[in-house]
Amino acid sequence: MALILLMETSTEVCSVGLAKDGKIIGIKENFEGNQHASQLHVLVDDLLKETNYSLKNIDAVAISKGPGSYTGLRVGVSSAKGYCYGLDIPLIAIGTLESLKNQLLEKLLNESENYFIIPMLDARRMEVYCGIWNHLSEQIADIEAKILDDTSFSDYISMSKTYFVGTGIEKFNKIISNENAVFMSDLYSSVIGMAAEAEQKFANNEFEDTAYFEPYYLKEFVGTIPKKALHKL
Repeated sequence: MALILLMETSTEVCSVGLAKDGKIIGIKENFEGNQHASQLHVLVDDLLKETNYSLKNIDAVAISKGPGSYTGLRVGVSSAKGYCYGLDIPLIAIGTLESLKNQLLEKLLNESENYFIIPMLDARRMEVYCGIWNHLSEQIADIEAKILDDTSFSDYISMSKTYFVGTGIEKFNKIISNENAVFMSDLYSSVIGMAAEAEQKFANNEFEDTAYFEPYYLKEFVGTIPKKALHKL
């Protein structure tokens, strides 16, 4: 039974929430894109004021650990560590793809048939970060960086209805046409999918080592030179 501050910064959406006993009691989100560094703490302050809580009431911080945006994950994890150190409370990590899967499972509670869930996050060009779960929330394929083509996930799609969710679905939707492939464009990376799992981890004392915890990037960061700088070379 805990009051947990939730933070999701792995995509362009900056999402924070407060969960009590595994249920969301307040949420604040910024959709302006890549404003995490300037907006994260503002959103947390507004959230606490709106829910009539203070930082001293928080029992733990849960952060979306990745994969996802390198910069977004760095900002989120650094901020989460700051809160944990300052308040002397534990850090909980939730996988970004797991969080998307959790949201979709909640939405499909009344679905009686077997199905697959494939969350995918955009990772440049035709590549995505993805994982695969079944209708029982069992992970059946490792999280990986995958280059998409018109045969991707065909084994699953041919067997059963397959739901795709996340920032990578737009480009996959353009190259595949199959009635078993369902694209859930109304869902996005948000703290909504973190609350129940964060509560469970808190109850089981599944905490991260705050000093040494790092985001799950999946791939090494590759920087690019801005176009303006290229013209000067």
